[in-house]
Amino acid sequence: MKNIHVNAYEVALVFKKGVYQQMLKEGNYWFWKNETVHKYNVTKPFVAPVELNILLQDTVLADALHVVDVKDNEIVLHYENGLLKQVLTAGRYTFWKSVIQHDFVRADIGKVEITENIDRATLQNKLVAPYVRTFIVESHEKGVLYIDGKFVQTLDAGVYNWWKNGMVVQVNKLDMRQQQAEINGQEILTKDKAALRINAWAQYKVKDIEKAVLQNKDFSYQLYVVFQLALREYVGALPFDELLEKKESITQFILEAVKEHAEALGVEVNGFGIRDIILPGDVKEIMNQVLIAEKKAQANIIMRREETASTRSLLNTAKLMEENAMLWKLKEMEYVEKIADKISNISVNGNGVLLDQLKQILVSQK
Repeated sequence: MKNIHVNAYEVALVFKKGVYQQMLKEGNYWFWKNETVHKYNVTKPFVAPVELNILLQDTVLADALHVVDVKDNEIVLHYENGLLKQVLTAGRYTFWKSVIQHDFVRADIGKVEITENIDRATLQNKLVAPYVRTFIVESHEKGVLYIDGKFVQTLDAGVYNWWKNGMVVQVNKLDMRQQQAEINGQEILTKDKAALRINAWAQYKVKDIEKAVLQNKDFSYQLYVVFQLALREYVGALPFDELLEKKESITQFILEAVKEHAEALGVEVNGFGIRDIILPGDVKEIMNQVLIAEKKAQANIIMRREETASTRSLLNTAKLMEENAMLWKLKEMEYVEKIADKISNISVNGNGVLLDQLKQILVSQK
């Protein structure tokens, strides 16, 4: 005979000629030599020495074990004493019921949506992360969710987690902020065949993401074409001179022209403007010549107006002086004063008769 001692936190399985007999708990046992005894630490996972279903026919042994069966489209989160220990994939696992508390959370990863009560921290754990796909939609974005190529829903800003499996999950994100489209280098003929190059800009925001993404392909390019055609329609309907006169009204025309098309694209147009109107070289030279001629004509008109006013003023002054002797005298004194200002000194040589002659020069005899 042989003695078998089973320690605390151990379990022994007895086999006789390869056939399972019983489970032993802590204690001392005597056996004949033809029995085989396998001892197991109950704090460790149990690995069956034979087919597990045979052993589970023993109700005592079955009650002492946690048996976890994981299907092909499942994973099981295994916790020991409240801490995530491992992720169990397809297969059968057995653990001893002991001082270690075992908990199991089963998850069906055959579907995309995570309906199990699993918090974000666990989903981001390095053990679980390989089974999870994560998408982030920023605060200025919206997302469009496709599963296996089929539209499912629109997504607001946030963090989204789905199970990683054979299904194809795609999220197209779209910027919902105001955006600007540059409409540059547009070669357009006016009604009188003047070739112009126009640079413009437009501002817009996406309002209906489903229209913009699902019902239209490359909506931003389509919006560019709508602006381009509206601009050509406006410019092509006016002669060059009239276009320059009405260039301030082009914004309202374009906004009205593109409004309906923009709504069909799921966007709202908030502004439009012309940055540059570039003339061909010969037209630019002609325009410069016209401008110079206009400015010269304006200058001549101003000069003639001033000359006329000056002549009229002199005529009025002459009439007043003719009618008023005192005014004539004051005017003479004014001119004498101006002459005297330009003479620093006067040298007089001669007798008293010279003084009388000078007086006669400077003083009117009227």
